Amino acid sequence: MALPTRRSYFDWAATAPSPGPGGASFAGSIGPASDRAGANPSSRHREGREARAALEDARKRAACALGVPAKHIFFTSGGTEANALVLFSTLLRPRGDILFSAVEHPSVSENCRVLERLGKRTAPIAVEGDGRISAETLEAALKKHREARLAAIMAVNNETGAVMDLSALIRRVRSRDGAPLHVHCDMVQGIGKIPLDVPALDLDSAAISAHKIGGPRGIGLLYCRKDLEPLSRGGGQEGGMRPGTENVAGALALADCLERRLAPDALRAAFAAARDRERALIRSLRGMDRCTLIPRDREEDDGRFSPYILQAAFRGIPGEVMARALDDEGFAVSTGSACSSGTGKRPILTAMGLDERTAAEGIRISQGWSTTAEEVQALIGALEKILKSR
Repeated sequence: MALPTRRSYFDWAATAPSPGPGGASFAGSIGPASDRAGANPSSRHREGREARAALEDARKRAACALGVPAKHIFFTSGGTEANALVLFSTLLRPRGDILFSAVEHPSVSENCRVLERLGKRTAPIAVEGDGRISAETLEAALKKHREARLAAIMAVNNETGAVMDLSALIRRVRSRDGAPLHVHCDMVQGIGKIPLDVPALDLDSAAISAHKIGGPRGIGLLYCRKDLEPLSRGGGQEGGMRPGTENVAGALALADCLERRLAPDALRAAFAAARDRERALIRSLRGMDRCTLIPRDREEDDGRFSPYILQAAFRGIPGEVMARALDDEGFAVSTGSACSSGTGKRPILTAMGLDERTAAEGIRISQGWSTTAEEVQALIGALEKILKSR
């Protein structure tokens, strides 16, 4: 069988393909500043000072794009490290439970399991059938774990696109009696895709990754407005928060991507276009007899979900089989987080109350700013063809 030569990419939740925003690749997005990025920014010679200036320029630009003070921006190797820096800092605190939403990315949930082995008490916050934390489930967790000192609540789920009501949830956290709770947010699937007013959310820390918004792999940032004592030590880089020689070129590329993706007009236009494509996709999927949207009550223009990520199950076809069949037809999709693709487990869907069979049949369809309406229609046609043959 001859495989199609034209490919359509529907795995943006795993990584955004280059070229980046605006058609420019991240390699060319940093312009003349790239000439200053080669030296070690901790060196005292002229080249080192120029690299330091470029790094601090990237920090200021990233902070300005996010609307936060530059002193609260710490460059990391990505979202996973940014999450880990916050979580593992709790090991240096003698007391305090850790709460995390039951649908967190593995970079949070798996590290919480490691923390359990190291003696910390952690507990998931239950979610409703739509994959979101409700006021009731948060209230129950806060009452049960009065010794909690940190809560990790993601902005947008990486498998279903469920958007947490961060404003309401954080207000509830702040109103509880007792010791203050550090609120950390994995913003990797939200920043640059849905409207997020970082300073208005009253977060204590947040993780961002460049490669989800058109930047290079190996660079991200931690926004942190509170003093943390990092578990890892080294040369004192990034204010002592994250040791290791800084990735200056990566920081410049990340700043560039944040400026482009968070520009209000660009963000609104991309979001509206993504919602239009999502509307067509949901309408067609609802017309397929063997298709179940996850969750079942997801509708067109559903504000509970990001338009960029959609999960659907096809009765009688395991998700891995459907993903391979679509790959043969020229479409790249996945069954969930690329970070746990080898496990075959679907803990996020299980936490939402799905039965084992439906969870195993789920695939993730994720789009991006260069996805076209024609590609969506072609994907729908490919799904119909596969369903007829199986």
